[in-house]
Amino acid sequence: MKRLLVLLVVILASSASIWAQGCAVCTKTAASLGDNAAKSLNLGILYLAAIPVSFMGTVAYLWYKRSKRAS
Repeated sequence: MKRLLVLLVVILASSASIWAQGCAVCTKTAASLGDNAAKSLNLGILYLAAIPVSFMGTVAYLWYKRSKRAS
């Protein structure tokens, strides 16, 4: 199980440069469109990130509460 976890972390860490390519494209596009479009793009990114972040926070909170109750 530990080998699988280590392999997964290595694969995800090695491909991080591939995922970062979209950020440069979005930055150039937003810069060429002006301030209003850049603000809208940033708000859209925050909107899309809100659900996964709140879900992870809820899971972490519940995990913390259950671990405190168990000990």
